[in-house]
Amino acid sequence: MKPIVILGIFVADTAYRADRQPKMGETILGNSFVLGPGGKGSNQAVAAAMAQSGTGGRTHFITRLGRDAFADIARATWAKAGVHPEVTEDAESYTGAAYIFIENATGNNAIIVAPGAAGRVSVEDVEARRELIESAATFVTQLEQPIPAARRALEIARGAGVRTILNPAPAAPLDDAMLALCDFVTPNESEAEALTGLPVTTIEEAERAADALLARGVGAAVITLGGNGALYRDKSRSVHVPVISSGPVVETTGAGDAFNGGFAVALSEGMDVVDAVRFGCATAGISVTRPGTAPAMPSRAEIDARLAQG
Repeated sequence: MKPIVILGIFVADTAYRADRQPKMGETILGNSFVLGPGGKGSNQAVAAAMAQSGTGGRTHFITRLGRDAFADIARATWAKAGVHPEVTEDAESYTGAAYIFIENATGNNAIIVAPGAAGRVSVEDVEARRELIESAATFVTQLEQPIPAARRALEIARGAGVRTILNPAPAAPLDDAMLALCDFVTPNESEAEALTGLPVTTIEEAERAADALLARGVGAAVITLGGNGALYRDKSRSVHVPVISSGPVVETTGAGDAFNGGFAVALSEGMDVVDAVRFGCATAGISVTRPGTAPAMPSRAEIDARLAQG
């Protein structure tokens, strides 16, 4: 079975729960604090590895780390989930960190990321893993590491006939040439709006934004819609996949990463693309019932059991 290869960053999540965010210059008391693993790429790698558990599949994660205690958290997280690390150690920088504010009443979040060593992921780092990328069933990247590295990895994957997924987060300007390297682009509502200039507040608006992405050269758009599930749209079909709820929402921070990891696994196993979107929705639907990001990712048995319920 060919592996999933993901390029991205690891950061240590410092998550604070409070009733509201403080105003500038204000100090408030929070309700809780948790230190744990994060970074979109790392979270997606954990989600994919967990969704492969028991299948014989493999997930490799390409990144940079410093040499510090946060790097130890990264390696322990990947070992527990079954992720195969492809790490460049960077003694001149630090392992990244993220500030996450979680609104206690809703589970909604606001995030600041300082990527540290992972912000120095380079084209050379990607070239050093060329054979691994070329061997993949599916390649996934995001925009937290420098865009030139993501672009080069997409070029290598596309050149080898590997299926490519770009999760364009955080939102950033992208040219049509880079979008044309992507079999699938998986923005959420705000990221889709940033890429297209079109608002995405309804399914109909998501369809228009997806069409704009198709016109720019992507193979297919998968717009994640939070509590409304996800929209899949390519040049021949358009399908809205409703949210797959697994209980009360505790935290939404890792939902998009859970979706992308699950979606990549389903595609790599040859599922029909709409079934793969549904698999991603089930993965995300379980993850939001738990606190944290990587620690909230469900196992394959949990995902299969939820899908079996219909």
